[in-house]
Amino acid sequence: MNIVLFGPPAAGKGTQSENIAKELNYFKLSTGDLLRNEANKKSSLGIKIKSLIDQGSLVSDDIINDVIENILSNEKYFNRIIFDGYPRNLSQAKHLDSLLTKHKQKINCVFSLQVSFNTILKRIIGRQVCSNCKLTFNEFFNPPTKENHKCNPKFLKKRSDDTEETIKNRFDTYLNETAPIIEYYKNQKLLYEIDGKNDISIIYKEIHSIISSLRT
Repeated sequence: MNIVLFGPPAAGKGTQSENIAKELNYFKLSTGDLLRNEANKKSSLGIKIKSLIDQGSLVSDDIINDVIENILSNEKYFNRIIFDGYPRNLSQAKHLDSLLTKHKQKINCVFSLQVSFNTILKRIIGRQVCSNCKLTFNEFFNPPTKENHKCNPKFLKKRSDDTEETIKNRFDTYLNETAPIIEYYKNQKLLYEIDGKNDISIIYKEIHSIISSLRT
């Protein structure tokens, strides 16, 4: 089965999709990761992508759709994909349906993580990533300490796009572009809305329970 997991920035999509992928041996398709990898290459396309990301804007559908089809056409990912952060607008959702039909696949369920802007702001503004051990911390919810982080504090970094202005732009973009997908998938009876403010383990338990019920 194929799964879509979406929600506003820092809703916890990456964490939940990673957990599902590990347990069920699924392929996690994160357009955010793919686009950031391209941006880090500093190619002409990467520079353009980085500029859009830093502004809180979305990368063009054409670029993303090409990336998606490359994955769908690969037989080793057949019917075992978790779409993390895609589709991001109604046009992408409809295009994904056509691509899945083309490659004889379909979406089996869609999870929407519900999180308020204030919670998202703290999650992103407080986010710190260690460039040495790659662990992620948060100044408000999970601060780095001598017990949970053995690296020198100088390795703790914030992403260049983690600013309040950028976060507000990204959240507004989500509301304007992505939220309409809720109705689209609701009409297909595929949508499951999840409270994203709960503890990570509680959210995962709820998602896992739904997936298990659909697989039986």
